[in-house]
Amino acid sequence: MAIKIYTKTGDKGKTSLIGGTKVAKNNIRIDAYGTIDELNSFIGLTADHLGDVHSKGILKEIQDRLFTIGSSLACDPDKEPALRIPDLEEGDIVLLEKEIDAMNEVLAPMKSFILPGGHVAISTTHVTRCVCRRAERLCVNMMENNLFVEPLVIKYLNRLSDYLFVLARYAGHLLKVEDIPWKPRVH
Repeated sequence: MAIKIYTKTGDKGKTSLIGGTKVAKNNIRIDAYGTIDELNSFIGLTADHLGDVHSKGILKEIQDRLFTIGSSLACDPDKEPALRIPDLEEGDIVLLEKEIDAMNEVLAPMKSFILPGGHVAISTTHVTRCVCRRAERLCVNMMENNLFVEPLVIKYLNRLSDYLFVLARYAGHLLKVEDIPWKPRVH
């Protein structure tokens, strides 16, 4: 028998963390892992717009890490030690840094701020970067409000947004679309 997708347990605005603790659906922890879910969807959309096989492979790895982060954020921290939740590792950040460095080797140095745009792949990657920054802010907000969030999660999201910025420029490079420099209006 198929499992039903609806449980009706959220009809009154509550949901359960991994571990069973009930919280309101507007709880900052729910907002944080919901934004990670949104980010994961945008990573998939970004991959769908890119033609570069290598970048698509890295984005699949990132999606896996985002499920790990979502699991961590969705877990009741008081019950987590008794649960088997996948871990994020420093090597996951090192991978992003290596990818950033490799892409930067072929990119022209930036001489100004750039505007997102020029091709749907570039714009989509910038939107994804913005969602990543929002997820990072929510996790920092959790930390600032004394709600446990693994420090490596914040570090990963910070590096991921850097990766996505460079990936947007790299996509432009592969597509032969130049960066659009921001030219501030000065009176």
